[in-house]
Amino acid sequence: MSAVRAAIALGSNLDDPEAQVRRGFDEIASVERTRLLARSRLYRTAPVGYADQPDFVNACALVETSLPPRALLDALLAIEQRHGRVREMRNGPRTLDLDIIVYGDRVIDEPGLIIPHPRAHERAFVMQPLLEVWPDVVIPDARARSGPGPNHP
Repeated sequence: MSAVRAAIALGSNLDDPEAQVRRGFDEIASVERTRLLARSRLYRTAPVGYADQPDFVNACALVETSLPPRALLDALLAIEQRHGRVREMRNGPRTLDLDIIVYGDRVIDEPGLIIPHPRAHERAFVMQPLLEVWPDVVIPDARARSGPGPNHP
């Protein structure tokens, strides 16, 4: 498989969120068959959905990877686990959240894997850091795919 550009959103609002996101960048850089091309600045944003929680630190990583989408997702989920990520509620607090926003020009809708992320184009806390690292990104089918559901379980 040839290398593909992918954008990964990072977010945290627990246990020193800035450090969590910075460490997340470093761990993404160490994923096999994946090269970190760019890191956005860190952005502080209010929570969406469940509002009774601390503000988030959000960012975006641009990578080039030869991993298939599912393998990249598995690597990101392993990073989340190492950060102590617990999935108790939708849009709830988290130590580290990693979402594949874009994977080349692929559109994927499988159980547990939706790319591009269904609501990325609607969220400034995703789009601002994404456009910082990938100014000419095209989100495939973005306007037609505004539906519920996370990028992964």
